[in-house]
Amino acid sequence: MLVPFENLPDSSRVWIYQANRSFTSEELEEIQSRLNQFVTQWTAHGAKLQAGYLIKYKRFIILALDQQVNAASGCSIDASVHFIQQLEKEFDVDLLDKMNVSYKQGEFIAYKTLSDFRKMAKQKAVSPKTIVFNNLVNNKAEFLSDWEVPASESWHKRFLN
Repeated sequence: MLVPFENLPDSSRVWIYQANRSFTSEELEEIQSRLNQFVTQWTAHGAKLQAGYLIKYKRFIILALDQQVNAASGCSIDASVHFIQQLEKEFDVDLLDKMNVSYKQGEFIAYKTLSDFRKMAKQKAVSPKTIVFNNLVNNKAEFLSDWEVPASESWHKRFLN
C-alpha cells in the first residue's frame, strides 16, 4: 500500500538508490508513475507492504517501508531490487553501484567514484565541511538527520586525513 513518505514512522526502513546523473523532468514523471505502481503492489508473502518513496535532487530514489505493519522478506527485497534494475535498463542510468559518492558543490550534486573522491580529499578539493550523502542510513529517522551531512560527520571522514 502506497503511503506518503512523510506519513511513515521514523522507524521505517529505507533503501537509497543514487543515480549517476540527474533525471530529466520527463523521466521523473515516468519514474514516479512506475514507483506508484510498484509500491502499491509491493507485498511480502502475499501481505501488502505499507511503503512510500521520495525522489530528491532529481537523482536519489528513497524507498521506505513501515516494518511494524509487515516486514520485508527476502523475496520482497528481491522484488524491489529487480524493479530498480528495470529502471536502470529503461533509463540507461546506474542506481545500484554503492562504490560511488555523491556530494554537494554549491547547489550542484557531484557524483564521483570512491577512488576519485579519495583523491579529491587528498588534494583538499573536498573538505570536512563538504556536504555528502550518507546512503548507508537504515531508517527514516537516520535519513532525516544523517543522510545529508558534512563529510566530517559521515563514513566519508576516513578519506579526509
